[in-house]
Parts: sequence; structure tokens; C-alpha cells
Amino acid sequence: MKIGALTVAYGDLPLEQALDRLVGLGIEAIELGTGNFPGNAHCDPKSLLDDPRRAQRLRAQIEDRGLSISALSCHGNPLHPDPEVARAAHTTWLRTARLAEILQVGVVNGFSGCPGDGRGASVPNWITCPWPPEYAEVLAWQWAESAIPYWREQCEIAGAHGVRIGLEMHPGFLVYNPETLISLRQATGPELGANFDPSHLFWQGIDPVRAIRELAEAGALFHVHAKDTFVDRHNVERNGVLDTKTYDQVPRRAWTFRTVGFGHGEAEWREIVSALRVAGYDGVISIEHEDILMSRDEGLERAVQTLRSVVPRERADAPWWI
Repeated sequence: MKIGALTVAYGDLPLEQALDRLVGLGIEAIELGTGNFPGNAHCDPKSLLDDPRRAQRLRAQIEDRGLSISALSCHGNPLHPDPEVARAAHTTWLRTARLAEILQVGVVNGFSGCPGDGRGASVPNWITCPWPPEYAEVLAWQWAESAIPYWREQCEIAGAHGVRIGLEMHPGFLVYNPETLISLRQATGPELGANFDPSHLFWQGIDPVRAIRELAEAGALFHVHAKDTFVDRHNVERNGVLDTKTYDQVPRRAWTFRTVGFGHGEAEWREIVSALRVAGYDGVISIEHEDILMSRDEGLERAVQTLRSVVPRERADAPWWI
């Protein structure tokens, strides 16, 4: 396994400076944002597709530093009820898939998206309970009329470009846990799987190790993010885990994104990494820095330190007693 990082944390720096900073922190692979929510500060697919020589220079800049590209990320909402928003997200995904083929990157990460409550809606509507009955009806419509047709077509496109789609299980979108991820995969195609990010599972009460096992059994474990979550038991016991307060209200929130090791200890991260190895995952564990209490430099440095202590550096030799 390699320790990687999403370069978005250094989006204000030119690519070469960002790469040098990451190499200095001990990063071995990078994940590039190509638009939508991550932005495209270091990797604009349109300009790179317009001039393939620029794409090759980008790859050379990365490889000359001993780095590889684990994934391209274009997290957006292609199912958004506003046609312009959906079209923009979809266009970015299409360009990213084409660029991934050129750069020989095997995974494009994103979100499943979330539609509105029917035709004519203007904003997404994330359904979290089946009653009153109109909620269940809306949810069935979202899946049957929006998500499944869209992602079935995108699986065909991904297959044509030789890439896989890594959806991040994220509340607020139709795919937010292993069950919804596997359901969408079964309804659309094997090109669709998970960009596994335990931070969104921790606060939902989902065991990451069990989630890894379920995803692996379904053949749906494509890419991994390293991000932690601190769950504030005092606030959870008062108000539960669903929380709409802004992220800067840390003392009042039920949970807060933290760097690796500051939400859950080394022992739990060792279990996660071991479960990944048991599942046959030998790819990159890509750090996503979103810790509001720690600078990006320190957050990434601490994450690398924790992961370095739990991530095996080499494949195991065959046991001598077998």
C-alpha cells in the first residue's frame, strides 16, 4: 500500500509547489481534483484534453517526483434537479473520464448525486425516512427514474474509457452507506464501486471494518480515503448524529472531521488497514485534509505519521510453515 493525498488542500499553490510540499511530507501518490466540488486548480480536464501535450507534461511533473496518480476526483451532483447544475457536473465527469484514460488513471471518484422530489423540483431532496408515505414514493422515483438510468449509462461510458467509478458514500446523496452503494452497483454495472471514506461512516454508526468486508465481497472496493471523524458523545446523547450546524461550530456539533488519529486511535486505524489488506486492497490510501482545528501542513504530517505506523510497506512473504 502507498500513502497518498488529495492535492485540493494545496489548491492555492502552483502544482509544482504543491507536489514538492507533499513529497516533503512523505506522500507517495496523489489524487487530483478535476472540477465540481473539489475544483480543478491543479488539473483542468478541458485544457488538458484540448492539448494532450499538456496532459503528458502534467504526468511527467508528477512521475519525476516519484509520485503516481491514484485517482481523479470530480465530486458533484449530476442528478441535481436544476438542469444547468446537473449538466455542468455531468460534463466535468465526462471530461474527467476521457482524461483518466489518457493519463492511465484507473479510478474516477465522485458522488452518486441526489435528485429533487420529482419533475419540476428546484433543489435536491435527501430522503431519510419512509413515512409519511410520500417520502417512500419520492425515494422510489429518485432511484428508478433518475439514479439508475443515469448511472447505468455512465457505467457504459466508464467501460469504454477503461476506468472505474468510485462513489463516495456521503450523506446528502442517494449513496451514503454500503447498502445503497451495492444496490446501485447491482442495478447499473460492475464499473461502479466505492471510494471508501470512513469519516462519513463513523458518525452514522457504521463499523468501517464490516463495511470493508461487505464492499469487498461485492467486488466494489475501488479506492480509499483517509479522513477521521471525532464523534462528540455529549452532543450526540443530547441531539443525535444528524447535524445541520455549520462545521465551524465545533463545541455544539455532534461530530467534526479530523485528521487521521484524532477522531479514532491508532488501534482502530490498524484494524481498518488490516481489513483492507485482508480484502485484497493493495492500492493507495489517500489523505483528505478537512480538519478545521489543524493547519493543512500539520494535519497532513500527523496523518502520514499515523498511517506510516499502521500501513504495511510490503506484501507478506509466503509463510515458511506452509
